[in-house]
This record gives sequence, C-alpha cells and structure tokens, in this order.
Amino acid sequence: MPVAIITGASKGLGRALAEALAGRGWDLVLDARGAEALEDAARAVSAHGTRVTALPGDVTDAAHRAELVAGAWRLGGVDLLVHNASALGAEPLVRLEELPLAGLRRALEVNLVAGLGLVQEALPLLRASEAGAVVAVSSDAAAEAYETWGGYGASKAALDHLAAVLAVEEPGLRVWAVDPGDMGTDLYAAAVPDDHEPRPEPAAVVPGFLRLLDERPASGRYGAPALVDGVR
Repeated sequence: MPVAIITGASKGLGRALAEALAGRGWDLVLDARGAEALEDAARAVSAHGTRVTALPGDVTDAAHRAELVAGAWRLGGVDLLVHNASALGAEPLVRLEELPLAGLRRALEVNLVAGLGLVQEALPLLRASEAGAVVAVSSDAAAEAYETWGGYGASKAALDHLAAVLAVEEPGLRVWAVDPGDMGTDLYAAAVPDDHEPRPEPAAVVPGFLRLLDERPASGRYGAPALVDGVR
C-alpha cells in the first residue's frame, strides 16, 4: 500500500485528506500538536481498514520530524508528503506595524523551515518511491496582498518558492504547491474571528488534491477549487 505523511492532520484540511486517502487504501502517518484531537482523527481514519500511525508533536522539532519519517519507513516508505501544518503569526491577524516579530518567526519556522526539514528527512524514501510526491499547502495570501495577512502570506510565498526550487532539483518527484482556497477551518476563524461568512468545508476541495495524485501533472502551483471544477 502507498504511504503518506500528513502534518496538521487532527482537523480541517489535514484530517479531510487523511480520510480520503485512507478510503483509497493508503497507510498514513499523521501529525498534530494536540494529542487528544489527533488520536480522535486517527481512530476515525483507521476505520477504513488501513494502518494509521498518530504521532503528536511540533513539526519545528527535528526529533519529531525524524520520528514521522521513521514511522512511515516502518509502514513501507514515503510516497507522499503533505506539509499542511500552519501558524498564523498572530491570532487574530494584525497589520504589519503590529505584527510581533516572534510571531513572524513562528510562522516562518512552522510554515517554511519545518517543511524543508521534513522534506530533507524524507527525501531518500521519496526518491525510492515509484511515484514520490510532495504537497505544500499554500494560500491565496502567498500571491495576493491582503491587509493583515502579511506575515502569514510571506511565509507561504516563501514555501511556494521552496517547492518550485525543489521541483527543479528533484525532477524524479512531483512537487505541488496547492492553494486550497477559502475554507471554514479553525485556522481561518482564529485569523479573522469577526468574519462569519459561510465558507466551504475542507472536504469540498479534497477531490482537487486527489486529482493531482491521479493525473500527476507537472510540478507547479495549483488551486484546489479549480482542480475540482476540472480546470488546471
């Protein structure tokens, strides 16, 4: 069975992706900081009959990243790495003049540095896979200038560029930066708590991610909602 590592998998998009992949027979290594929520997600995902390893921890911790890859190795390797864990930098979001530098550092450490660290740790197993792939979960804020989204957007823009360079350096892999679009998640609620407009559930964009795995288009940046609608 193929094996995927998914960070930030206790809820939101990470959990929705885990459930979809488990439904397709994937074995999974799941990460999140909250042990109780992660264990709940793992129980739900394992109901599909696949092997699920739940490892709570912080992706900025090198030892935890090594543990995630070791868990995948015990399941057979790494065919897919999904870097979904994210930090906002401030909750709620604030203008750049107010953004705590410690918050910006945290966003860069989680969204960017940890993503590269996990890729570095998993790269030998990804290269050994017949269809190794990396998904960096991006954001519209990486490409557009939205007030208060500067720190988070900068970290995601840097992640996009890292993914693009990785694709050039590792032509044997597929490396996709994927913007999932607006979603009704706890992350968005923490970012903009006064925005009560209805937004799609994460499960609504999961078919876009699955399309990438099915069709394996060239490495690059994609929008999940457009993939769901049949557009690249």
